[in-house]
Amino acid sequence: MSIITETTALAAFCERAANFPFLTVDTEFIREKTYWPVLCLVQVGTPDEAVAIDALADGIDLTPLFDLLADETVLKVFHAARQDVEIFVNLAGKVPTPIFDTQIAAMVCGYGDSVGYERLVRDIAKKSIDKTMRFTDWSRRPLGDKQIEYALGDVTHLRKIYSKLAERLEAKDRTSWLDDEMAILTDTATYLVDPKNAWKRLKTRSRKPKYLAAVQALAAWREKTAQDNNVPR
Repeated sequence: MSIITETTALAAFCERAANFPFLTVDTEFIREKTYWPVLCLVQVGTPDEAVAIDALADGIDLTPLFDLLADETVLKVFHAARQDVEIFVNLAGKVPTPIFDTQIAAMVCGYGDSVGYERLVRDIAKKSIDKTMRFTDWSRRPLGDKQIEYALGDVTHLRKIYSKLAERLEAKDRTSWLDDEMAILTDTATYLVDPKNAWKRLKTRSRKPKYLAAVQALAAWREKTAQDNNVPR
């Protein structure tokens, strides 16, 4: 099991990883009691190795990781990237770029909308995922070997999935079909939550201007309060 708990080890890994054309990335986080997700673990895979970075380790500085994710010479591969990227934007203030999202790539290859990672692991990597760790509490320490093994599987299988999907896109001359979606994922504005828009998630009973104005004001206040105090909506 390869887990990183110190900044020096993280910096050394990131220096090695920067020499590869692509990385596979995933995160484990919790969000039950907070507005902003609490990052617990970051898994990163290169063609040669895979590591789990303990984001909760005492004294660890994730700056080398954030710099690696911002390195435009290295492609970052995610599956269903949006929540993972949102975390990095909130913590580092910048979007990982460039990005390849295997969920979107799979859709372009004919898998349909929102295909799950487990299906791609089964269909493309010809492996199965141990589901026993799916609902584990990633904030508890120490992490066990089975937890780390499960977490690393999210980036080791992703290597083959990425390679095969990239080949299929190239063969079908569809690689450029991803451009618009990837542009959205790498736009910082995608992850900005404006309290003024919070009312749009609500089902309103009336379209009368006075009623809507009250709903909008209340929803904005509630959203801003949740953000400022880092509590659920």
